[in-house]
Amino acid sequence: MRNYKTQMEAAKKGIVTPEMKVVAKKEYIDEEKLREIVACGQVAIPANVNHTSLSAEGIGKGLSTKINVNLGISGDCKNYDIEMQKVKMAIDFGCSAIMDLSNYGKTNTFRKELIKMSPAMIGTVPMYDAIGYLEKDLLEITAKDFLKVVEAHAKEGVDFQTIHAGLNKRAVEAFKRQGRLTNIVSRGGSLLFAWMEMTGNENPFYEYFDEVLDILREYDVTISLGDALRPGSIHDSTDAGQISELIEIGALTKRAWEKDVQVLVEGPGHMAMNEIAANMALQKRLCYEAPFYVLGPIVTDIAPGYDHITSAIGGAIAAANGADFLCYVTPAEHLRLPDLNDVKEGIVASKIAAHAADIAKGIPNARDIDNKMSDARRRVDWEEMFSYAIDKDKAREYFESTPPTEKHTCSMCGKMCAMRTTNKILSGEKVEFCSEK
Repeated sequence: MRNYKTQMEAAKKGIVTPEMKVVAKKEYIDEEKLREIVACGQVAIPANVNHTSLSAEGIGKGLSTKINVNLGISGDCKNYDIEMQKVKMAIDFGCSAIMDLSNYGKTNTFRKELIKMSPAMIGTVPMYDAIGYLEKDLLEITAKDFLKVVEAHAKEGVDFQTIHAGLNKRAVEAFKRQGRLTNIVSRGGSLLFAWMEMTGNENPFYEYFDEVLDILREYDVTISLGDALRPGSIHDSTDAGQISELIEIGALTKRAWEKDVQVLVEGPGHMAMNEIAANMALQKRLCYEAPFYVLGPIVTDIAPGYDHITSAIGGAIAAANGADFLCYVTPAEHLRLPDLNDVKEGIVASKIAAHAADIAKGIPNARDIDNKMSDARRRVDWEEMFSYAIDKDKAREYFESTPPTEKHTCSMCGKMCAMRTTNKILSGEKVEFCSEK
């Protein structure tokens, strides 16, 4: 039996856990160095004691940028089989985390199966599940009722939970003064705001934050401090509401660490490109270098149907400037629940952003696969190129859709392929076109 409750407690005691060993090997980092940065909160290893199928991952300073995939059942889309297909796709693509955002019916059926089979971290937003789990309307739910949902998810084996504890009355006042263009776009944040306004009470997750931490500590659940006031348009980014909530989240981060609960801090949202780097620096400063988890940022508001691209642009900039964890965005964002193809497009776009940022950050061995791809391109070895591609099937499909007459070229350049020409010259051969049949 282990003599610590959480990864952070173990790290503070000088213990290198089995999960730390797994992460150190994946990240090419010294185990003792990893333990030190887990102890101070700069890296989190979300690993619920009841998630036995987990392959541990680290999120934070000096580690590769991780990807999260959002899934779940809604009232308009109740097909559990399709959602499980999305899960399998996310795992096949090597995504580090899956968030079950189900908000319809008894969601634990899907979630328990997900936890049982997934090597990826599992996250949830208990606020989404509160009405269905408690079978009460929003106004009927008490402050302590909300904590019952947090505990239920923790017992099931969820590795991290998004809890919008920073949306207290002070932050709400700043939000109201600001006069936003798009108000509150966080689903969980809007429900909490509505509950607070209807009851006149303080945010229950803020008021009873110590009790929340006690629950999370018991099962080693990482708290992901949700940004209820994240900007939902580039007009609202870096405003008083966003920053006032971030200040509150910084204080809550220290309180969580005092109880040995690991922390992720969630961030924007929609944001113009020129503001992203400053926001990353501000978050790290205000939240004591806690790992930063961003949705996007989406860099323009006019591309519905293509927001996997607007998000990948923002995500690459964010991660290159210190963000540690990217939540994927699909082409269906702002439009509908994503289908299987949307999920694939969102995953690939996010993986491109994360990998590009890892190269920029100098993450150990990040460039290795790029160098292998470039070497295979020089040798015009198509099978090897396909093996290194993020989306192997699509690369092969494109190549084979218009096959070249000669295998050491593609249908774009044919015999005038630059690689072919240069390889011939360097090997002492002549380059001829008219005489070749």
